[in-house]
Amino acid sequence: MSVHLWDYAPDALEVHVSELLLATATRSDTLVDDTVREVLHDLRKHLAMEVIFLSEIRDGQRNFKHVDTQPGCELIATGGGSSLEESFCQCVLDGRLPQLVHDAATHPAFPLLPATPFRVGAHLSTPIVLSDGRVYGTLCCFSQTADPTLTERDLLKLASVARVAAKRIDARLQSVRDEEMARWQIEPVQPPPRR
Repeated sequence: MSVHLWDYAPDALEVHVSELLLATATRSDTLVDDTVREVLHDLRKHLAMEVIFLSEIRDGQRNFKHVDTQPGCELIATGGGSSLEESFCQCVLDGRLPQLVHDAATHPAFPLLPATPFRVGAHLSTPIVLSDGRVYGTLCCFSQTADPTLTERDLLKLASVARVAAKRIDARLQSVRDEEMARWQIEPVQPPPRR
């Protein structure tokens, strides 16, 4: 019997995914991105969802940084985006919608949710929170059909991957800051002219 990535308990999963991403971190950003895509693909399949995405929130927009979809399901794509205010992500972030929804259409908050260009049934969402407390974006997955089998354990697995993603994003942001600092040159301050 083989052990699969998703057989891990949520805490052990976070450690395992962290090790997987760190093992590729020194090779190149492209490999890290490939590994992130692979982890998202495997998680989407494990949860039996149609779409999983990692988004960045910037200037009131939700930008899809990584999207993995079930074959033939072209609802959203990497590089796309939409207004944050018109998204379920915002509803989860501000508490109008729980992080785990078995069927959005039957949820009591449904009449107050933003309209979507396609039906959303099952929906899981968790924020990606950086070390400074700032919400970078969200990690979400959904299907157009309902799924009453989703559990809190499934949400914990999504949250584990979001924490690992936050650590990688923090490391990349720090690397960018370090590179910018290295380019700074300190100029001596000229004293004011004597009178």
